[in-house]
Amino acid sequence: MSIRDAAVEAYREALPALVASLVGGLVAGVVLGGMRAELRAVPGLLVLVPALLATRGNVYGSLGARIATALHQGLIEPRVTAGDRRLRAAAAAALGNGLLASTFAATAVFLILSVLGSRVAPLPVLVGIAVLAGLLSGVVLVVVVVTVVFAGYRRGRNPDTLVGPIVTTTGDVFGVVFLLVAVRTVLFLGGAV
Repeated sequence: MSIRDAAVEAYREALPALVASLVGGLVAGVVLGGMRAELRAVPGLLVLVPALLATRGNVYGSLGARIATALHQGLIEPRVTAGDRRLRAAAAAALGNGLLASTFAATAVFLILSVLGSRVAPLPVLVGIAVLAGLLSGVVLVVVVVTVVFAGYRRGRNPDTLVGPIVTTTGDVFGVVFLLVAVRTVLFLGGAV
């Protein structure tokens, strides 16, 4: 295979995922732009948003890479089975890491803004929002990552090429949507800040 052929193949595989990533990023931006009331109601939330979105990409991108590597090595089959301990363990670890990172990010935002003397929502509010959004988006991301990696692999695509853009897009769109759901839920359950 020539360099030109390899480049054409890489673009052919990656271009649809990159276009989906662009559209998804725009959708996430529109949702975030519509969250003005929630951003005002929870001081510090705007500082937390980039950390939460980056966490989704990092944690679930790693999950996709682990699954892709296991497929390439023949350690797992490209389908979900009840007895696949490796896949279940990887998914559980990703969810756990996502929740831990969400908790850490919320705590760090609270501490940094407090030290700077900025107005910030109470720590339980920030942590509640971050954990609920992390749980909801994490479940969706696990399903999407596993589905995309397995489907791409079965169709002869390199799952490593698909994982990055798909995880970024899904993480941004569902991350912002579930952040909105989490804010409204926490504020409803705990009363306004």
